[in-house]
Amino acid sequence: MELEQIKAIIEMMKENDLSEFSMESNGLKIRIKRGPEGVQQAVTAPPPALVVAPTPPPGPAPAVQAAPTTDTRFITSPMVGTFYRAPSPDSPPYVEVGSEVDEDTVVCIVEAMKVMNEIKAECKGVITEVLAENAKPVEFGQKLFAVRPK
Repeated sequence: MELEQIKAIIEMMKENDLSEFSMESNGLKIRIKRGPEGVQQAVTAPPPALVVAPTPPPGPAPAVQAAPTTDTRFITSPMVGTFYRAPSPDSPPYVEVGSEVDEDTVVCIVEAMKVMNEIKAECKGVITEVLAENAKPVEFGQKLFAVRPK
């Protein structure tokens, strides 16, 4: 993990008034705690033989990425958290396969540290596939939905 990525996580923590952040990916563990005395961090690197691919820094909104060989776009998770398709267990999902979306359409919720974050499509199109499982953990940048652009 690069210094700029750690700085971006700390900035996200400040903006969202979070006091603790932890993540584990491909053998890399990171835990950052904020307190009255500032920021403390602990990073545990993977064994030397393990190569960890760098991850992009977290951002406030989901990224919409074009697939290299198709016209499909993906709505990705802007953070580590728990993916929910509906606002409550008794409610219908925000979107289904075949649902038309635009930039402001809420497609799901990602819960991070007891905060429910509504995720918007940020593109126009039709949902062609739901790629994440309801009530299961998601990683930063993980594909949540496939969208056929309009």
